[in-house]
Amino acid sequence: MSEPRKLTEKEKKAMYRRWIFTAGLGYNYETQQAPSVAFSMAKALRKIYPNDDDYIKAMDNHYKYFNITPQMGNVILGATLAMEEKDGIKAYDAVQNLKTSLMGPLSGVGDSVFWILFPTIMGSIAGYMALQGNPIGAIIWIAMYVALYFVKMWLFKLGYTSGVRLITTLGERINIFTDAVSAMGLMVVGTLIATVVKVYTPLTFITGKVKLSVQTGIFDKIMPGLLPVGLAILVYWLLGKKSWSPSKIILLIIVISLAGAATGILGITPTK
Repeated sequence: MSEPRKLTEKEKKAMYRRWIFTAGLGYNYETQQAPSVAFSMAKALRKIYPNDDDYIKAMDNHYKYFNITPQMGNVILGATLAMEEKDGIKAYDAVQNLKTSLMGPLSGVGDSVFWILFPTIMGSIAGYMALQGNPIGAIIWIAMYVALYFVKMWLFKLGYTSGVRLITTLGERINIFTDAVSAMGLMVVGTLIATVVKVYTPLTFITGKVKLSVQTGIFDKIMPGLLPVGLAILVYWLLGKKSWSPSKIILLIIVISLAGAATGILGITPTK
C-alpha cells in the first residue's frame, strides 16, 4: 500500500467541473449517477493512488449506487475527496458510508432550493417581465444559471473543507430550512397561477331580455381565478396520478385551446 498524494488546486477544480458537466450523463437504473461520479473522480484518484490495486479498489467504491440532486453532489464529492486524500484506501468503508448517509438529507435541501425555490421565484419574475415585453427577464434567467455555476463550485469547496462537520453542525436546521423553502415555493406557485395563467370564457346565457356572462356573472362571483385553478388542478392530476409527461400536457392544452376558440367556449380576456 502506497501513501496517498495531495491534489493541487487545479486538479480539484478539474474534478468538480467534471461532475458539474456530467452529473446527468450515464444515468442508469442500477447505479443511477455512479458512472458520473466515477468519471469525475477518476483523474483525482489516479493521482491519490499511484498503486494500481488501490486505484481500482477506490474506483470500484465510487461505482456503487449514488443518487442526489446534482447541485448538492459537489458537497459529498468534496468531502469524500478530502477523506481519501487524508487517509487513502483506509477510508474505503467510511467513504461509502458517508455517501450513503448524506444523499437523502442533501437531496431534500437540493430539491427544495434548486428545483423549487430558484426556478419558481426567478422563473416567475423572468416570465412576468417577458410577458410585459421586457428583455431583462431573459437576461435575469441566463444570469441565474451562470451564478449557479459558481454556487456549485463553492459547494464543492465547502464539502472539501467542512465535510461531515457541516451536516452534523446544521442538524435539525436542515429540516426546518427544507420545510420553509417548500412552503415558500408553494406560495409562489399559487400566486403564479392566479396572476399568469389566463383562462377566459366569453359564453353568455340569454333568457328573454336578460343576459348573464358566464365568466363575470358566475365564475368570478364564486371565486376570481376559478378557471385557472381548475386548469392547474387538471395538470397536477395528470402529472401525479396519470404520469403524463409535460410535453403531452402542453399538447393537450394546445388542443383544448384551439377547440375552445373554434367553438366559442374559450376566448381572450378583454382588456379594460
